[in-house]
Amino acid sequence: MSTLVTYFSAEGTTKKVAEEFAKEIGADVFEIIPEEIYTKADIRWTNPLSRCNKEKFGNKDVPVKGKVEDFEKYDTVYIGFPIWYGCAPNVVNTFCKGYDWTGKKVYAFATSGGSGIGKTAEKLKPYVTGAAEVDALLVKNAEDVKNWKA
Repeated sequence: MSTLVTYFSAEGTTKKVAEEFAKEIGADVFEIIPEEIYTKADIRWTNPLSRCNKEKFGNKDVPVKGKVEDFEKYDTVYIGFPIWYGCAPNVVNTFCKGYDWTGKKVYAFATSGGSGIGKTAEKLKPYVTGAAEVDALLVKNAEDVKNWKA
């Protein structure tokens, strides 16, 4: 079995953490990319009409480009994302819905400009049904992730 580091990054912060962490532990990497890329205006959460707000409060799926090949070979999956509304962005939830998580260990690591981790693990569980373990941590860098579960 092997490890996958997958991530969604709106502004590059999470991407840097995820790619550095994956390199350090020798894991495969998959970037979660929405079919429609987010603009700066789309992620301006202070605007009630911004795309991120419409998606979150409308509980909308956000279509994702591509699929992880041979997902069944991974026993541990790290999922990185910026924390939005105390949980994963909808694009991450949509990504998760597309796979069988049975028996996998799922570790969500979130970057943040100021929010806490909240109930991220609890809110992610319905999207990773069957996972053996689901945990979440707020991180600043790849070392935080490595010191946590790697």
